Amino acid sequence: MKNLKKTLALLLALAMALVLAACGTEAPPQTEAPGATEPAEEPAAEPVELVVFAAASMEETLTEIQGMYASVAPNVTLVFNFDSSGTLKTQIQNAAPCDIFISAGQKQMDQLDIEADESVNTEGLDFVLAESRIDLLENRVTLCVPEGNPKGIESFDQLAELLEAGDVFMCMGNSDVPVGQYTQKIFAYYGLDETELANRQLISYGSNVKEVATQIKEGSVDCGVIYCTDAFSEGLEIADYATAEMCGQVIYPAAVLKTSEHQEAAQAFLDYLSTDEAMAVFESVGFAPVQ
Repeated sequence: MKNLKKTLALLLALAMALVLAACGTEAPPQTEAPGATEPAEEPAAEPVELVVFAAASMEETLTEIQGMYASVAPNVTLVFNFDSSGTLKTQIQNAAPCDIFISAGQKQMDQLDIEADESVNTEGLDFVLAESRIDLLENRVTLCVPEGNPKGIESFDQLAELLEAGDVFMCMGNSDVPVGQYTQKIFAYYGLDETELANRQLISYGSNVKEVATQIKEGSVDCGVIYCTDAFSEGLEIADYATAEMCGQVIYPAAVLKTSEHQEAAQAFLDYLSTDEAMAVFESVGFAPVQ
C-alpha cells in the first residue's frame, strides 16, 4: 500500500509539472509596439458653394455636367444663374455674388476685365481674375425656322431678300445680348438697317437666346437667329449657318472672378470644364473646343 501511495504521488507530481510546462509556453498577449497608432482617416473636405453665372445657351450642358462633377468634388455644390450675358454682366457689376462667369461673347467679359481695351471696358471695371480667363467654347450662329417652315426660308441670303421686300417676320436678340449683336453684324453684312426693319414691324425681340428660340418654336415668327446649341436643345430646324465672314467667331470666354471667396475651388471647376469628359457633353449639343 505504501508503494502504491508513492506511485500515485509521483504521477500527480508529474502531471502538475506537465501542466506548468504547457502554461509556460503559451504566447504572451499581443501588445502594440511603442508609438504605433491606427492609420488616421483623411479629413473630409470643407463644403463649398460655387455660384456660376452662365449664358442661357449653356443651361442644358452645365446642368448635366453638374451631376458629373458631384462625383469629382462631392464637397462642392454648384449653383447656376442662367441668363443673357449682358444681364449677367450687369448683375456682377452690381455686386451680385458670383464665383465664375461664362459669357456667350467676349464683349461682356471684356467689360468686366481691367486688362481689356479701354474702348470696351469704358468704366474701368476690375472683376476678372486675369490668370484664370480662358476661351472655353465655340458656338455657331444659325437661322432657324418653325416646324414645317411655312415661309420656305432656306438661307441668310433669302432672309435678306425677304426683309428688303417686307415679306417676313423674324426674331432676334436684344442689342445687349450676344446673339443679338451677332445678328446685327449679319444685318451689316447684307447692308440692312435694323432700325428701319423694326419700324416696319418686321422684327420681334427676345431678352435672351431662349426667348428667341421659344418664339420660333411656337411659330409666332417666320424665323429667328439663335445658336446651334439652342436649335439642338429645342429640336428646331436649321435653315442656314452664318459664316465667320458674316459675324465672326462665336467664342465663349470663362473666368474666375476676383470677388470670389472660393477662388481655388472655382478654378478647379473651371479646369474641369476643359477636360475630355466635360467637353464631350458640350460637343454633343453642337459646341466645339476653341481652335
